[in-house]
Amino acid sequence: MGKRYEIRLSGTGGQGVGLASIILAEAAMRKGRGQRVAQTVSYGPQVRGGYSDGEVVVSDEEIDHPMPIHLDLLIPFNQDSADQGARLLKPDGFTLMDPALVNRRPEGWVAVLPLTELARESTGRAMMANITALGAVSALCPVIDAKSLNEAIEARAPEGMAQTFLAAAEAGRKAARKIKKRMSFEKPPLQDD
Repeated sequence: MGKRYEIRLSGTGGQGVGLASIILAEAAMRKGRGQRVAQTVSYGPQVRGGYSDGEVVVSDEEIDHPMPIHLDLLIPFNQDSADQGARLLKPDGFTLMDPALVNRRPEGWVAVLPLTELARESTGRAMMANITALGAVSALCPVIDAKSLNEAIEARAPEGMAQTFLAAAEAGRKAARKIKKRMSFEKPPLQDD
């Protein structure tokens, strides 16, 4: 079996989890190199405030099951999502956590970045934390890179918002690069100083 990489973004309706997972999947497809990509979104009956998941599976072989089985990366936008998703993490998987959204650190490897604060500082909009998270993913994960993410953002951002989306992604990318240097699965969980 080939390498399969699984990512879940989860939170509540209105946090942009669905759009972020679509952009992430498109970035993975743009990166190419024979990667196959499956993307799913699930949400509760409420438009805003209900449970929402966006999941992306990237593999170098055919994807026979499009839903994550063992997560490589969890990006929770609330505490319930962190608690539920942590159970699905692989032993070497990790959580990308915003301390403004998740106050109880999940078990396992955790990269702590102030996604909401970075979004607010870079764009004036805290609601861009989902895109800031994608920028961090482009620095921390092998399935996308800055170029493929920026292309996907330009293709998917609402009209007139591409530059704002790109600024949010760049803020996340820069912050993630700072902690990536310290990422090692021989050390305890990570936190930005």
